[in-house]
Amino acid sequence: MTKVSALFIGGNGIISSSVSRLAVERGFDLTLLNRGVSGTRPPIDGARHLTGDAGDSASIAAAIGTTDFDVVVNFRSFLPSQVRGDIDLFTGRTGQYVYISSASAYQKPVARLPITESTPLHNPWWQYSRDKIASEDALVAAYRDAGFPATIVRPSHTYDETLLPIDAGWTAIDRMRRGLPVVVHGDGTSLWTLTHSRDFAKAFVGLLANPAAIGDTFGITSDFVYTWDAIYRMLGAAAGVPEPELVHVASEKIARVLPDAGPGLLGDKAHSVVFDNTKVKALVPGFVATTTFAEGAREIIAWHDADAARRTVDADLNSAIDALVEYARS
Repeated sequence: MTKVSALFIGGNGIISSSVSRLAVERGFDLTLLNRGVSGTRPPIDGARHLTGDAGDSASIAAAIGTTDFDVVVNFRSFLPSQVRGDIDLFTGRTGQYVYISSASAYQKPVARLPITESTPLHNPWWQYSRDKIASEDALVAAYRDAGFPATIVRPSHTYDETLLPIDAGWTAIDRMRRGLPVVVHGDGTSLWTLTHSRDFAKAFVGLLANPAAIGDTFGITSDFVYTWDAIYRMLGAAAGVPEPELVHVASEKIARVLPDAGPGLLGDKAHSVVFDNTKVKALVPGFVATTTFAEGAREIIAWHDADAARRTVDADLNSAIDALVEYARS
């Protein structure tokens, strides 16, 4: 049986590394194209490696030469100009082009739950999301006008052991361990979905070289839904602090004090998100998410505790959190 040839542009990120490992395990003839910079994750054994810049179509073209692929996945595409470059490059050279979009593109505030693939796309707060929407538009037009074999995938908040899925990162964990309060946006009761990259990979790889996925869009998330208070408490428990002190502050106030976090907070995390995965499960019937965040939190803390260099505390962020706590208590 001939192996499916796949090109992954990226391949060593949070999502892509898990997908790459599973693709190799499932027998794909996998080629990874990235800048060749050593990252925080081990290299993918069993894959071929090319060096190129995902943001430069000419660099990608030079790296792959005349090789065609059954499947191309771009994990490092953020702008519609990149998508248009990929359409030009891979037209006639792949049987399926998979674009990684984002569930943050869905309408905010959400009009109704659960979110499905037909939920409108609209995010007035976050340019990242608007660029993903514009990129999707380019792919949909290419499929409709010329039959470009696009598949769009929308992950939500996907993590592995290297990622603390809270804006304050290790600074918040350090505060918990020192008995200091941490800030949670809103009243802590909005709902959030977290997906381990291992679980995401199960559904994603099932869409590759799957003719039924061509020209369509799929959300991939876990079915585990938590309040933000619960997320912080699970991280605290994993860090040896079963009852961390949580202080609630309005999202708009946090966005003013921490403007870098504002777009992602107001355009995504401040809203309850619950997803319906029926569509992807119809094409990948074996897909089920099995890693709870309680388990994932233990992996995250263990990974950070294994190396002091991973436990970065931001002094400026600490001061901003102190100011937000003072504000909330005044």
